[in-house]
Amino acid sequence: MNLRGVDLNLLVILDALLDEAHVSRAAERVGLSQPAASSALERCRQLFGDRLLERGAGGMVLTPRAQALAQPVKDVLAGMAVLLEPRRPDLGAIRQTVRVLMSDQPAAAIAPALQAQLARTAPGITLAIMPWHGADAALEGLARGAIDLAVSVFPMVEADFTRKELFRERYLVALRQHHPALDGFDLDRWLAFPHVLVSGRGETQGALDEALARLGRTRRIGFVVPSFLMVPPLLAGSDLIALLPSRCLPPATRADLVALPPPIPVEGFPLHIAWHRRRGSDAGVQHVAGLVESLIGGLETWDGAAA
Repeated sequence: MNLRGVDLNLLVILDALLDEAHVSRAAERVGLSQPAASSALERCRQLFGDRLLERGAGGMVLTPRAQALAQPVKDVLAGMAVLLEPRRPDLGAIRQTVRVLMSDQPAAAIAPALQAQLARTAPGITLAIMPWHGADAALEGLARGAIDLAVSVFPMVEADFTRKELFRERYLVALRQHHPALDGFDLDRWLAFPHVLVSGRGETQGALDEALARLGRTRRIGFVVPSFLMVPPLLAGSDLIALLPSRCLPPATRADLVALPPPIPVEGFPLHIAWHRRRGSDAGVQHVAGLVESLIGGLETWDGAAA
């Protein structure tokens, strides 16, 4: 028999016909009209050279040939399902390096749990955390294949990239316990003291400055640092004030600090994870992406409030 001339979809319909011994019920089961199911039965009869279903005293009955076909047809369909079902990757057999770009926070917050989960689920994956230098640089790295995943704020991405939102972040004011600005804290008290700004590129403007400009106000930047991890000791030992994302400081660094809502509205931002489409079917990369998404999505805000 020439299999190229056989419509294997007939086996799906035949399986329903043999189970139901009823053309209309078989048609409903596979989502066909009754005439289409009748036509398929005729084609099956021609294919197997047998009537398959015949009218009996109580309705349609299976011929001996049809009875003999019932189980083999199910076996063939089950084998096709196994053949066509995507294979689940053997994570334990993967040996590769996955490069993930993200800032020091959330990297520092999730690194221990991420390492533990990878050691348990995919010990052959070497994870390389790459430094963050902005969303544009991240997308360029993904496009060139220099990195596999990027955690950043991506307002827009082209069709070649996949972007998933991890959470929506908001800002809090951070300053030391017993800071003089806490007495009657308001916009004027806030702006009366120098601020520390986190920028990997040495910038002296941030999200707050745009909001202040709309009010005709400015602030004085007293210190610019490239890492969120440098902020807590600066705040604890000075009168500097910081405007920080609510998840950016590890809990262990917060004991000597106070978190307050900004005295003016400051728009938050969504944090995303992204990859190039060529990494969409890479089992190792997607496994790491799933772990990162879960761990970052579970980070608590500084004040424990919903973001």
